[in-house]
Amino acid sequence: MEGRPAVDDVALEREALSVLESNWTGTATVPAPGLYPHQWSWDSAFVAIGLARHRPERAKAELMSLLRGQWANGMLPHIVFHTPEVYFPGPSVWRSQDQAEAPHAVLTSGLTAPPLHALAVWWLWRHTGDEAFVRRVFPALAAQHRYLATARDLGGSGLAAIVHPWESGMDDSPAWDEPLAALPEIRYGYRNIDLEERHPDSAHDRYVWLALRYRNAGYGAGYLRDEHPFAVEDPMFNGIWLAASVALAELAPLAGADPAPHADQADRIRAALAERLWDGCFHARDLRGDRLVPVCTVGSFGPLLDPHLPAERVGAMIEVLESARFMGATGYPVPSCEIRAGQFDRTRYWRGPSWVNTNWLLRHAAGVHGLQQLAQLLTTGTLRLVRQAGFRECFDPFDGSGRGCRDFSWSAALTLDLLADTVDG
Repeated sequence: MEGRPAVDDVALEREALSVLESNWTGTATVPAPGLYPHQWSWDSAFVAIGLARHRPERAKAELMSLLRGQWANGMLPHIVFHTPEVYFPGPSVWRSQDQAEAPHAVLTSGLTAPPLHALAVWWLWRHTGDEAFVRRVFPALAAQHRYLATARDLGGSGLAAIVHPWESGMDDSPAWDEPLAALPEIRYGYRNIDLEERHPDSAHDRYVWLALRYRNAGYGAGYLRDEHPFAVEDPMFNGIWLAASVALAELAPLAGADPAPHADQADRIRAALAERLWDGCFHARDLRGDRLVPVCTVGSFGPLLDPHLPAERVGAMIEVLESARFMGATGYPVPSCEIRAGQFDRTRYWRGPSWVNTNWLLRHAAGVHGLQQLAQLLTTGTLRLVRQAGFRECFDPFDGSGRGCRDFSWSAALTLDLLADTVDG
């Protein structure tokens, strides 16, 4: 197993801050040096959460930098390109400059990401009391939520659909295998790009094909509704949207806005999650195939972020989480796919490894429901991972060894938050 000398909390905090300082470009925090040279939406929300109690001005700058990429229709893109470094798929793939609704000051992708940002702003307000910042960003957050409600409710149920695996934040999850398998066999993708081929399998060729198809349709909402071949209601994406809607309802009075529309949105999401995605566990729904995807992943626990999830459903979800399907059979929390599934692979992104960000989300969910023992278990298990292997992109859930990039920003940022709670607690 990969290891390193033991570090105490003070040293770990110092290391985490050093990583975030090194990954700061002057405009935004890149997820990791080299491989991810731009600003990713989901990553920046986690960075802001982690910095809220340590560098709140940097946290605010992180979110403001991301919001510069927001489109006029409210869509917050999953990548904002602040630097000229080469990356695929980069600006030449997305061609945001050709879209009337895209911003003029920066180039962006044409996809969105899990809408964690209102929760990140709520987290900042909770720890800083900065109402002026809430007033400044509230209109952009409300517009983001309107976009999801109007352009992404492809099933007409009240849930937002992702139209590409990249929008989930959990790119290679086995939850997308069945919807992707229904697409044509495509063989070009990364092989047509003058960069190192990172993903030789055909699934990633389909990823590129989906992105180009959406781009060529002008990123239109009508095209998504009527023609786009990939549309999935994801429980993690929608669980985050629900939690963010609850946060917006709480923030609204500070911004002089009506909280009722956001509370109503949370109610609609809650009802649709129960009606459409629950089958003993929350599952992704493939809208094009009109069926639930049978595999249970860490994304299945996203609805636990709902503070009003019924107690019996909370209990059923925690039973699954603590069972031998997930935490009960591994040394570290939380494998990204149930380990009994045929798709489980401890070596492949989102098909088995543990991630600090999903551990943090489940730890937050445990706190929301007063499950202090579970919250503590998730905190200590996650801190064990980073103490042993460093701020890696992800980790083997059995032996704790690090995988993927080193000096990964959300791993460092959320470690800061976990350490702060350890001290406060």
